[in-house]
Amino acid sequence: MLPVQAAEMPYVPLTSFGDNPGALTSFYLPVSENLNVPRTGNASLIVLLHGCIQDGVELANKSGLTSLALENNFAVLVPQQSYQNNVKRCFNWFASQDTQLDSGEMLSIKNMILATQEKLATKHVYVIGLSAGGAMASAALVNYPDLFQGGAVIAGLPYPCADNLIKAISCMKEGPSQSVEELAQFAKAIHPLQTHWPSLSIWTGDSDNVVNANNAQMLAFQWQILTQSDTNPTVTNEAGYSISRWKNAQNKALIELITIKDFGHGIAVNPDIKHGGEESDFLLRAPISSVTEIIKLWGV
Repeated sequence: MLPVQAAEMPYVPLTSFGDNPGALTSFYLPVSENLNVPRTGNASLIVLLHGCIQDGVELANKSGLTSLALENNFAVLVPQQSYQNNVKRCFNWFASQDTQLDSGEMLSIKNMILATQEKLATKHVYVIGLSAGGAMASAALVNYPDLFQGGAVIAGLPYPCADNLIKAISCMKEGPSQSVEELAQFAKAIHPLQTHWPSLSIWTGDSDNVVNANNAQMLAFQWQILTQSDTNPTVTNEAGYSISRWKNAQNKALIELITIKDFGHGIAVNPDIKHGGEESDFLLRAPISSVTEIIKLWGV
């Protein structure tokens, strides 16, 4: 059987998912019927949160996520922001009413995930967010740690970083005003009995002049405290990028921070490899592909 092509399996609007206080729309890609892939009954759902101005389905296609989903037999859910909600089509990651537990856009995204999980009978859920979507992914992981197996924050920010637009601009340029201990304590206060926190993959460019790379460092250390991972990461230097990994007591890497050299604001694509994505606005050529590496890390 020939591989299923993206054009043959378009994204489907998710028309019913319960309360939608954030007034978002949503699209999903069902688990494929590719006969080349074993049916295990253990399919996963990847949630993709786009950046400002972007169309989420276009991001899924151009980043390589759609083709990976079709080949590896996982489902994709794409919540979509509108220009009516935000003049730049950004998720409102800096508005407390849209990021707090079970409120605004955050509740809409949660309800979309639960409805898609039930519809497609997927077992594990992961979230990938880029830029403003990365900041929303951070908020989702803090608010709903039991909902996700893992997360990936690309050119994003830790939660909570800001609760108004002025603080958001400061956070983007300088990093959070809070300490990593305060960031971790905020999450613990929401879930005081929480013992499991999702694994986290964090991506940043050392030349990102939109979201300061300090945000990625702070997010990694916030998660190090939450997961009680080793204080000092293991650092691997590759051609054009480095990877820092924090491991738990069982020697399992729960956090990774990928810093790409001479890289700006966007998601890394490598058109020279299979499913490596294509260059476009905020999809920047690199020696490594964010989506392929994240999916490989999760073993989806």
